[in-house]
Amino acid sequence: MKRPVLTLFLALAVTALAGAQVAAAGHGHGHGHGHGHGHGNRNHGVVFVQTNQPDGNAIAVYDRGRNGLLTRAFTYATGGAGGTAAPGTESDRLASQDSLKLADRGRVLIAVNAGSDTVTSFRVRGDRLRRASVVDSGGAFPASVAVHGRLVYVLNAGGTGIVQGFWIGHHGQLTPISGSARSLGLANGDPPNFLMSPGDVAFTPGGSKLLVTTKASTSSIDVFQVHRNGRLSAAPVVNPSATPVPFALLFRSPAQLISVEAGASSLTTYRIERSGTLTGPRSASDGQTAACWIHRVGRYYYVTNTGSNNVSSFTIDASGQPALLQAVAAATPPGPIDMTSSGPFLYAETGVQGTVEEFRVLGDGSLVPLGSVTDLAPGIEGIAAT
Repeated sequence: MKRPVLTLFLALAVTALAGAQVAAAGHGHGHGHGHGHGHGNRNHGVVFVQTNQPDGNAIAVYDRGRNGLLTRAFTYATGGAGGTAAPGTESDRLASQDSLKLADRGRVLIAVNAGSDTVTSFRVRGDRLRRASVVDSGGAFPASVAVHGRLVYVLNAGGTGIVQGFWIGHHGQLTPISGSARSLGLANGDPPNFLMSPGDVAFTPGGSKLLVTTKASTSSIDVFQVHRNGRLSAAPVVNPSATPVPFALLFRSPAQLISVEAGASSLTTYRIERSGTLTGPRSASDGQTAACWIHRVGRYYYVTNTGSNNVSSFTIDASGQPALLQAVAAATPPGPIDMTSSGPFLYAETGVQGTVEEFRVLGDGSLVPLGSVTDLAPGIEGIAAT
């Protein structure tokens, strides 16, 4: 095992053990304790949080106020179970980005049930959800979802790593695409080890390609071609990542990929060639530990560092070169993971204590802490917003 990967593994293991002790003490400040009293406040936005509990997964729905603070409106069971990647770390149970995804212009919400190998879709109306379908994920330990129009691919992180395609129906239900399953050829267990499992699946903006990160299994970014019938090319183009352990994906343009690579805690951009080959990597590290998740607000890119309990910020110039803006744009409770935004506000989950950290994004990219939502249990993972 390469030294950066070993360093990452040890850092995350220490974080998980320390975090478990902190979680027992709880987090005192909080709001958003209402249950079932939503306001249908679509003007200010809605934030959806996946609870990922092993005894029953659910979606906690929060209304966003004008000041960015969240108030619990409703909670909806997914009809499946949450999951935990091996060896049972509290900070990052699904070890993935995009485990909760909005589709169909915000009218459908798709959640993974890693503990029961199923995927749930909901119809969305403001802060109200109606369950539309619960379907087999097509593999083991579903952990990430990609959406392009009515086409959906689910990344199953267990075993060989399987991506399975679905169509979204007119009422929000998911229908499997026959013959769409493709294996990544990995050798993980079920549940997979959090460091070795694939971490994210994403369509290019035009929908012509589907990308998957393999993290430490092969430290590669696999690129499939997408056919008009929704199926993929028989095999992907396998691209070694510029730095070890590619985790999360984002796109700056149809031809430019952004990858967060945890081994060196770096952000890397690539040019996406028509063939699926990634070229011209340009990287910058945030100097922290285990950068894994990424979210864009305006021209700023925010990365959560789950090993050092903070958020870093980057900019990217016209040539694609990333530059570190703030190594520590904000501190967080232990185990920061997935992020989303609504209006000028950024929301970051922490897996150890089960909080959602609320920030206002200023014009210069700096983050102003607003508070924490503390009415969730440890182990949450997956967040989306309107």
